[in-house]
Amino acid sequence: MKETELICVGALAGSYGVQGEVRLKSFCADPTAIADYNPLCAEDGSGSYIVTLTRPIKNGLAARVTTISTKEEADAAKGLRLFAPRDRLPTLPDDEFYHADLIGLSVHDTGGTLLGRVKAVLDHGAGDILEIQQPGGSATVLLPFTREAVPTVDLDGARIVADPPEGLF
Repeated sequence: MKETELICVGALAGSYGVQGEVRLKSFCADPTAIADYNPLCAEDGSGSYIVTLTRPIKNGLAARVTTISTKEEADAAKGLRLFAPRDRLPTLPDDEFYHADLIGLSVHDTGGTLLGRVKAVLDHGAGDILEIQQPGGSATVLLPFTREAVPTVDLDGARIVADPPEGLF
């Protein structure tokens, strides 16, 4: 992992009002911390976006973003994911992980059998779920990202040891 790696910290969800404000979804543990990582950029490293939070709103935050000054520009930017360099983000405790660190890791059962690779980390509000692509195909399995189902995450070894519920794989 490179220290200059970009981590997704938020996304624009369209306009808020008619004065050029945007709806902002923050993916930070403390949603308002997203402004601490300015300037942000797009996934490819392009652009420079300074986010200024204006107020909390339902399902997110209202914000002003440099380069966006009209409702039309805010609507056009809907879906833009905002990234910060990893070296600007806090170091996490041992039992917490950035989603970007988990994607691509191999997943093995407690006996060492390869179950697949982490394709995505999903969060639908009730906790994180690992989407695991099984070897040799496109089929995926959803595994709860809990201590019981995933007792070991070895970032240095690029692997996860899973103890999935009976019959999942």
